Amino acid sequence: MRIKICGIKRVEDAIMAAYCGADAVGLVVGQKHNSDDFIDKHLAQKIVKECPPYISPVLVTELDDAEEIYNLANEIGVTSIQLHSDCTVDSIISLRKALPYIKIIKNFHVNGSEVIQAMKPFEPVVDAFILDTLDLANDKVGGTGLVHDWNISRKVVQEVSKPVILAGGLTPENVGEAIWFVKPYGVDASSGLKASDGFKDKTKVINFISRAKREFFNIRNLPL
Repeated sequence: MRIKICGIKRVEDAIMAAYCGADAVGLVVGQKHNSDDFIDKHLAQKIVKECPPYISPVLVTELDDAEEIYNLANEIGVTSIQLHSDCTVDSIISLRKALPYIKIIKNFHVNGSEVIQAMKPFEPVVDAFILDTLDLANDKVGGTGLVHDWNISRKVVQEVSKPVILAGGLTPENVGEAIWFVKPYGVDASSGLKASDGFKDKTKVINFISRAKREFFNIRNLPL
């Protein structure tokens, strides 16, 4: 089970997430929609430099131009990019040629079973998918705090060939049920782990990670 803590806005939260057992931290840079989690590239660079070993800093961006994304990823120094945009297959191919060492994760919003067909053309060009919830009312494409239909997410996991990461309204209270039902490759949380000051709450992060890992091992111990 891979666990990403997204919406990291300060160095100490990245370090805290790492020591709590996270595998990756998300740095949201390159804004086109509403979010309280965006940081500038200079802070992102600093967080990447301060990340402990064995944790992956992920550029989470709403940009869709391959050259812009390339420049941003190069400047920040990440090894993974999560695309929350309308990037085309051709743009991702261009990005992969420019950055062959980068892992590319493409976001899709779960708003109906037709999402599976929309994902299919991207299977050959991405390393993984992330399933999230769209909040049109507040113009948010991530970090919405909204849960989508896990029945569809479960079907996606069964029908696509690439690893699937589940996001969208995950909290310490529901992550175990989500993993048991959907059986994703990984989980990703942001707004559900915030304290009142907008930064990450250590207790919530610890509980989220421990419950996610416990449910994963429960599933692995079930007979086939």
